Amino acid sequence: MKHLLLSLFFVISFQIHASYILIPMDAESQKNHLKAYGITYWTLSKQENVKWLLNYRGGSFLLPHKDTIENECLIRGVSYELISNSEAEAILIEISSPSKNMDAVVLEKAPKIAVYSPSGKQPWDDAVTMVLTYAEIPYEIIYDTEVLSDALLLYDWLHLHHEDFTGQYGKFYRAYRNAAWYIEQQKNAEALATSLGYNKVSKQKLAVAQKIREYVLGGGFMFAMCSATDSFDIALAAQSLDICEPMFDGDGTTPNYQSKLDDSKTFAFKNFILERDPKVYEFSSIDMTQKRKITKELDYFTLMEYSAKWDPIPTMLNQNHTALVKGFMGQTTSYSRDQVKPNVLVMGENKSNGEARYIHGIKGQGFFTFYGGHDPEDYTHRVGDPKTELDLHPTSPGYRLILNNVLFPAARKKKKKT
Repeated sequence: MKHLLLSLFFVISFQIHASYILIPMDAESQKNHLKAYGITYWTLSKQENVKWLLNYRGGSFLLPHKDTIENECLIRGVSYELISNSEAEAILIEISSPSKNMDAVVLEKAPKIAVYSPSGKQPWDDAVTMVLTYAEIPYEIIYDTEVLSDALLLYDWLHLHHEDFTGQYGKFYRAYRNAAWYIEQQKNAEALATSLGYNKVSKQKLAVAQKIREYVLGGGFMFAMCSATDSFDIALAAQSLDICEPMFDGDGTTPNYQSKLDDSKTFAFKNFILERDPKVYEFSSIDMTQKRKITKELDYFTLMEYSAKWDPIPTMLNQNHTALVKGFMGQTTSYSRDQVKPNVLVMGENKSNGEARYIHGIKGQGFFTFYGGHDPEDYTHRVGDPKTELDLHPTSPGYRLILNNVLFPAARKKKKKT
């Protein structure tokens, strides 16, 4: 009994004197990496600063010690360690050493998050909404009406749902043109375009893409996955052209439109060839889905390593407990390496296959990140497939990349205008 009371005294005494909560993000110590981001976001929402310890134990987080934060870790099942002020100081001294590829970045506020998504979509229709929901990070749904009304100015971070910005309804025509959901989708899109004053869906989607472009140029953070990435750039490159066949917009295309594309308007891609056949489930040569020769068992991509002290932005976006991430398919799975602009960082690639999987760039005062594939834990996600249960994948490296981007706007970093 005496020993029990003594042990209890030491535990209580340490908790009283603990100054920080360390949320480790290495593979061995953290049992729920995804919810750890939610704890960090929740702490920021309480007007508390957090230090993101880049390259330290998988990109750990250093939080002030408060009972409320500790209780949230316990409730959400996030692994944490209580450390003293001297222990925290020792960690920061180690990180600051010129010989260590580490850095400590201060996160200052919880970013206000918008997800661009049509009404009626469920959270599990999109990897980002799914992981935000799982991590308990709040977000708001917006769509064309809100974007065209300049609602983006209210948000720090924007995710593009798996959208087709070219007005070709995802190139689903061959397989699903007689499906009730496809017919309804086209009907609703045409009605929305008309109500917003556009005679074609393609013109309305272009206007939305241009608004999003302005948002990024003005300092916004834009994250997109799968077909929202290449279709966004294609729409910008073809903004003065008609690239939609009659089944999509009722009339013909601009003659020789391929030669008239302007890739100076795009964010990430150049010299791409559009897929003209409306019955082919592909937008352009940007995507590697049909060209890649790799089996599921060997499908991985490698995260690049950057200098934490000199290149903090890509370092933040690549924080993980492994440098090797499982590949996964999508309508747009990955990007042809030679069609990525030279000023765009390829942060994750399958070099032997010549494909970029995860890319990032600066545009004006803002940033964009494109991530190929649909669902990091569903290799061949198809229409109608069941949702992914993230309780089965709480340490997913592929999903961590999404959440790195969510926290990125919380850190203030100087950037050069391009």
